[in-house]
Amino acid sequence: RSRSIRIVPVDTQRASPMAQSLLFSWISVYMYEGDAPVAERRAAALALDRDLLRDLLGAEELRELLDPGVLADLELELQRLVDSRRARDADELHDLLRLLGPLSLTDLDARSAGDPTAWVEQLVRERRAIEVSVAGEARVAAAEDAARLRDALGVAIPMGLPGAFTEPVEHPLLDLVARYARTHGPFLTAHVAHHLGVGVDRARPALDALEADGRIVLGEFRPDGIEREWCDDDVLRQLRRRSLAVLRREVEPVDGGALARFLPAWQGVGSTRRGIEGLVDVLAVLQGAALPASVFELDVLAARQADYRPADLDALCTAGEVVWIGAGSLGARDGRVRLVFRDQAPLLVPAVDEAAFDDRPLHHALLDHLRTRGASFWTDLVRAAADGGAPYAEREVLAALWDLVWDGLVTNDSLAPLRAVVSGKTAVSRASIRPRPGRLSRIGPPAGAGRWSLVAPMLEPSPTPTEVQHARALQLLERYGVLTREAALGEGLEGGFAGVYPVLKALEERGAVRRGYFVSGLGAAQFALPGAVDRLRSLRDPQEVTPVVLAATDPAQPFGAALPWPDPVGAGRPSRAAGAHVVLVDGEPVAFLERGGHSLVTFPAAADRPGWASALAGLVEHGRYRTLEIRKADGVPVREAPAVVEALVAAGFTDGYKGLVLRRPGRG
Repeated sequence: RSRSIRIVPVDTQRASPMAQSLLFSWISVYMYEGDAPVAERRAAALALDRDLLRDLLGAEELRELLDPGVLADLELELQRLVDSRRARDADELHDLLRLLGPLSLTDLDARSAGDPTAWVEQLVRERRAIEVSVAGEARVAAAEDAARLRDALGVAIPMGLPGAFTEPVEHPLLDLVARYARTHGPFLTAHVAHHLGVGVDRARPALDALEADGRIVLGEFRPDGIEREWCDDDVLRQLRRRSLAVLRREVEPVDGGALARFLPAWQGVGSTRRGIEGLVDVLAVLQGAALPASVFELDVLAARQADYRPADLDALCTAGEVVWIGAGSLGARDGRVRLVFRDQAPLLVPAVDEAAFDDRPLHHALLDHLRTRGASFWTDLVRAAADGGAPYAEREVLAALWDLVWDGLVTNDSLAPLRAVVSGKTAVSRASIRPRPGRLSRIGPPAGAGRWSLVAPMLEPSPTPTEVQHARALQLLERYGVLTREAALGEGLEGGFAGVYPVLKALEERGAVRRGYFVSGLGAAQFALPGAVDRLRSLRDPQEVTPVVLAATDPAQPFGAALPWPDPVGAGRPSRAAGAHVVLVDGEPVAFLERGGHSLVTFPAAADRPGWASALAGLVEHGRYRTLEIRKADGVPVREAPAVVEALVAAGFTDGYKGLVLRRPGRG
């Protein structure tokens, strides 16, 4: 009414309704800005308008943005120290002097394709170059610089030069300093003063004048610098442009080879973890993954822990910290199991319906006994089966028990029965003919040892579907670092990738994960933990690494799941089969050893990676195989594959009855 506004500042405990909307908008845009991978952050900063950046910051702050390699390469080019810019004759040497200024004979030799002594003598004789002393050093200068050197530095110049080269120059020192800036990377005032042989008090006004004209810039440029440096405007523009090109290349998705190099490193393959504490770290990454029991300890855990001891895993299981739960049978002597921490079991272990065994009296009797009596030993289970009225043989009870185990309904406090099944020790002992007092009348089968219990009580209280999907999404991210649709499908999750996608999307919106196209050739929806993208990109280029042997079903082995197998050299169909092994060298599969170790498939990369055979020999040296006898290679008898024979013999294999054999030392 009075055409006036009165402002009253008030401090409140929380934002007003209007301020809340503004605060939310700010948070949604900027709060997680720093969580972006390093390459994206640096590329975005370099893409800013430099003049605007200078106005905002008061100076050029590019120390963390410019690439050190780009800076080193550009300085070599500016100083004509690269092969393509060296002087090849007297004329090019004269151009070199005009562009770089006075140089010593040593400097000229470093910038010439041949011996420059004769060329210097020719140029001096033709009055196109002069010999001068600058900063107490004998140098050769272009005749065109005679007046500048005389007027700026007091250099004595020879007689007989053309008048055009001896006329006074308006700003001689300014020209010399500007040329130094054009031909060098970021520099300090002391550097140009020392090069020209003048005091810092004379060089600084010339630098200030050039900065005022916009020809040079003062700021923080060198990645390893601690003081503010000067840099020519055009040189800085080249630095920014080339650094941005390098960063944009880093932002590009990596190929499958980089992913194959990343996963073993991310999951700790070949690490030096030891003891129970190290095993807990390994299980934190692997828990919930359904892996064949025959390889879980011998290949997967042993690959991630130095001197892996089964006793450590037994200690965690008997202490109740870790439980193992079946996830499907793989024949009579193998099956998939999940190892999980007990408190995570409700979230990472899918519930199983017992209704499938309602029409099977023996299975139903065992479940009823465990439900009513709780954890029980083998003799208790045999007695419970007999109480049903039907005369079941103990081998039938054992088979029914393991049906329940592989279906994820029953588990054991110990891993001993699981190891017994994998090793084939499932026979039931016979009763003693003449039992004596104080002596056991019979011993239960190794596959039935220990205390058996139901899995269902471990999965209570039942979490909500949202909690389950949230936990599984986090576990997949922990396991793979960079989670792709193909990797999630390879896990065999209920609902597939679509089941965890809403959780991953919500985590992205919170800034907990990043979404992008990180690995080329895979699904566009890829999610990564902070830091994982930078680590993945650091492995973009091939590296000289030691071959690594992984189980074909190992989560760190991406071929056959996230990545397709390359075409083998000959006949053969590599797959993620239990008991098979893959030799990886620098992210490339070079050899595939089928289960049993009798058949070998090689890939084209094997021709350039001769160390793969030694990696296979390591399976015997480390005790994975007692004897390795390779009978076939690439679909033919091994002796008909000369390249394979040569590699295997070099690794210590010898002729055997059916193929090439490698035995553990000490065996006949």
